[in-house]
Amino acid sequence: MKAVTDADFTSEVLKNDKPVLVDFWAEWCGPCRMVAPILDEISKEHGDKIEIVKLNIDENPKVPQEYGVMQIPTMNVYKDGEVVKQIMGAKPKAALLKDLAEFL
Repeated sequence: MKAVTDADFTSEVLKNDKPVLVDFWAEWCGPCRMVAPILDEISKEHGDKIEIVKLNIDENPKVPQEYGVMQIPTMNVYKDGEVVKQIMGAKPKAALLKDLAEFL
């Protein structure tokens, strides 16, 4: 999964032609580490339809603050520069696929 930053968030996420799932995470977050390999799998299987990136909230505080991300893991799906879906908390793959079905 590609990492994005406050600096390249607009070009990588908001201006992307595809829907982009942004995984807001941090090193110290156990549930974030649980969901990361699941997102990797989904990215490999559906990368042609949805791009999945991650943003470390400790290193990049600006974007999470702008979008009101208060807890992690939070996964926002952006389409045409707007948040079209928000998924909170670690979930099993089947549940994430169900949440993302409209984009896959």
